[in-house]
Amino acid sequence: MIIVMLGAPGTGKGTVGNLLSREFNIPHISSGEIFRSYIKKDEKLGKKIEEYVSVGALVPDELTIEILKARFEEDDTVNGFVLDGFPRTIKQAEYLDELLKKEDKKINVVVDLSLSDDEIVDRITKRRTCPNPDCREIYNLDFKRPKVDGICDRCGSKLIIREDDNEETIRKRLLNYHNISEGLINYYKEKDILYTVKLNNESNRVSSDVAIEIKDYLNKIKNV
Repeated sequence: MIIVMLGAPGTGKGTVGNLLSREFNIPHISSGEIFRSYIKKDEKLGKKIEEYVSVGALVPDELTIEILKARFEEDDTVNGFVLDGFPRTIKQAEYLDELLKKEDKKINVVVDLSLSDDEIVDRITKRRTCPNPDCREIYNLDFKRPKVDGICDRCGSKLIIREDDNEETIRKRLLNYHNISEGLINYYKEKDILYTVKLNNESNRVSSDVAIEIKDYLNKIKNV
């Protein structure tokens, strides 16, 4: 099972992706988390990545592909994976198609989580993240508060506000996203593997509801 999560920053790709990862027992591969881990552990490559991430710019295709290729070759990806944050450009999508074709694999579904920019800014500025690399649970002060303020329900770590979770950086990231997302969405729409989920902050629907909807859709197309 190979699932690609699309959607602007703050639409919940990470949370929904993690739920699908657990449901299908496949790894959740987040380019953002991989980038942040390199920033911490790899001085040379990490500095290159940080130059882009810190100002809300996209990491160049060549650098992204170099890092993700190594991740795809790890043993836990043999039965598939959930991709979050990659591909972000048509070039990356074409590279992924070529890589999967060599392994006689294919993408089962590309999920596009759709939410307005203003609602995204509101969501991200109220986001709180668990810094534990083995957890990475995400909370929101409006619709997913931790049971104890500032503490992760799953592992007990102190929650943080990520440095790039501020309105100025978010707006830049959204501008970058919209500049490239239309072509990528059309790319997958033409392949007839795109599934769009319309979101809004007023809905009572939580990430688990979205994950169930996607699971039901996958079961439906599997039986067609």
